[in-house]
Amino acid sequence: MRHAPSHLRDALHRRLLEAPFDPEQLGRHELRERLAALLRDEEPLCPPTAAAVVLDALVDEVRGLGCLEALLGDPDVSELMVNGPGRVFVERRGRLEAVELDIDATEIVRLAQRIVAPLGLRVDRSAPLVDARLDDGSRVHVVLPPLAPDGPCLTIRRFVVRDASLDAFGLDEGGSQFCEWMVRSGWNVLVAGGTSAGKTTLCNALASSIDPSERVVTIEETLELRLPQPHVVRLEARPPNGEGIGAVSVRELVRTSLRMRPDRIVVGEVRGGEALDMLQALNTGHDGSLSTVHANATAAALSRLETLALCAGVALPLAAVRGQLATALDAVIHVARITTGARVVTEIAEVTEVTGARAVATRPLWRRDGARLVAVGSPRRPPRRPGPAW
Repeated sequence: MRHAPSHLRDALHRRLLEAPFDPEQLGRHELRERLAALLRDEEPLCPPTAAAVVLDALVDEVRGLGCLEALLGDPDVSELMVNGPGRVFVERRGRLEAVELDIDATEIVRLAQRIVAPLGLRVDRSAPLVDARLDDGSRVHVVLPPLAPDGPCLTIRRFVVRDASLDAFGLDEGGSQFCEWMVRSGWNVLVAGGTSAGKTTLCNALASSIDPSERVVTIEETLELRLPQPHVVRLEARPPNGEGIGAVSVRELVRTSLRMRPDRIVVGEVRGGEALDMLQALNTGHDGSLSTVHANATAAALSRLETLALCAGVALPLAAVRGQLATALDAVIHVARITTGARVVTEIAEVTEVTGARAVATRPLWRRDGARLVAVGSPRRPPRRPGPAW
């Protein structure tokens, strides 16, 4: 990576502090023009190449995230990880790579504070953990010492607008048509997978089959879904502010969505007590809904959802939770990232009916065999909406 000449950078810093304008109030283009004028006054014979490096560095520092801006501007970078001073990694095309970057602990903390301050949050030794997001929707997580003894850690998972097509997940025409049929027939579908497996992207791809005339309410902890339909209401949870108040949870938003006359509800990720509210909504006529959950397999996804529902603080017996789970969900899709970095659907399973307190089980309908996803069964559940059976 190119580095700005330190003497020019320091000189412009001093001139910028003395300037009769507020650089924070200027756009990137206007700020660069003002800095270029200051640079010509300071160093009239500065070579164009060196001038460009200095101006880029200062604009990034004043209006962006400094030395991290070049990495965030790379369309191939999906995640950026700063593990402490001078230890930076990125994920490109599903693979981790080390990056040579000169960044110290003070700069990491300064960048973290710049991110969270406009959101009414704080990050310091008394509040060393914080979650936030950038303007483009990228998720940010910060951990400071003493919780991170090797130095402050900053993780940015970029919101990348990917081609949300089903064939991008290793589905052939038959598999894609079945997924589209599940959505159009009103099945309630749960997408499961690990971290960075592509759950949200697959959820976007599935949602593209929703009829444009339907009213869709999306609920997320951090905005990531981008549905193409014209009648979409997006709700986002809110963390507590610096005083620890003002939080609005996903669970509250699930309840709110029921009063908004939704044809479909899409919950970006279920990770807490909202699981119970979602199951109750799906059992009261809100069919055709989509959601995601962290899990290693289709059966494990149901077990995890069951556990999350029990964490809702309502003293429901296990048999009642399992009964709601079996009647609310129709199918589970498992997506995983393979060794090449590609994200593929590994299994599509149908949720089986249960009686009593037995655990809810799944029955495979499609399963990956090498490079192909092949049909291994036919669905027994009927469509929830008028239309042809599969």
